[in-house]
Amino acid sequence: MPTRALTAQAVADLVGGRLFGPGDISIRRVRSLERADPDALSVCAGRKYVAAMERSRAGAVLIPDELADGPGPATRIVVADPARAIATVARALDPATAAAAGIAPTARIGERTRIGEGSSVAAYAVVGAGVTIGARVQIGSHVVIEDGATIGDDTRLDAHVVLYHGVTLGARVWCKASVVIGGTGFGYTSDASGHTRIPHVGGCILEDDVEVGSHSCIDRGSLDDTHIGRGTKIDNQVHIAHNVHVGRDCLIMACVGIAGSTTLGDRVILAGQSGCIDHITLGDDVKVGAKSAVMSSVPAGTTVSGYPARPHREFLRGVSTMYRLGPYGDLLEQLARERDDA
Repeated sequence: MPTRALTAQAVADLVGGRLFGPGDISIRRVRSLERADPDALSVCAGRKYVAAMERSRAGAVLIPDELADGPGPATRIVVADPARAIATVARALDPATAAAAGIAPTARIGERTRIGEGSSVAAYAVVGAGVTIGARVQIGSHVVIEDGATIGDDTRLDAHVVLYHGVTLGARVWCKASVVIGGTGFGYTSDASGHTRIPHVGGCILEDDVEVGSHSCIDRGSLDDTHIGRGTKIDNQVHIAHNVHVGRDCLIMACVGIAGSTTLGDRVILAGQSGCIDHITLGDDVKVGAKSAVMSSVPAGTTVSGYPARPHREFLRGVSTMYRLGPYGDLLEQLARERDDA
């Protein structure tokens, strides 16, 4: 629950906005326009939300400049980016509470492991030998960290996270519950006698400010490292295979699968349930639509969708054409029946 209250004027000062209306209103929480009460701050990001803002009971609302004179709550704060601003206010009203520093009695710490100042290791966590843990790291209950792993400052590992041997995490990485980092990839050679596993001796590196959602798995490399670039955010239930290289500030959404040795440039967006085959490259700023299957490399700046994925407008034209052909199918069936009756 929120632990603080801010006046509307204080909110405006916090986000660098221009206040219109009473500034002494007390703000205790953030809520959607539809569910907001008079002690809540809400956000109207554009004109399509004006009707909801007009009906809203919010005490104050964050809006872009073009809605400063629109209908709705009397107290409004004009900002350049309302969505970013409300995230700032939410953090201020309900700041995250760090775990108390120290090692729980039931935790197990291996030999030659170094733990930085202000870090915490919760109950039943197991940390192997020769691990390096930075300052202010939070290690949740039942986390397993194998030998030789390195964890940067201010990183957070929630309950049941597993880091395999030699994994490297940068600073401010957040792995949510049940994430698995650095496991052996799905690599085999096959012949008449069956399938023989290929040893995976590469590493797995997550740079600073990476986030990984619950039940996601990032495999270690077979020969080279699997590498996730700074600032990339990965949603729940994502699989990133061995030798994949992901650039900086990418967004990889729920249930995405990326096959081995694929390379993503910077700022790539993979929407939910999309997938990439192995050994392809997606250039900088590529966007992949939901449920799409990327079967070949994609040039920088391209938006693709469909199965197999193709330029988005081409995919939409194809779908539109297919639906327009539907009535002609009915006509052909009618002509066939008339021919058979003749």
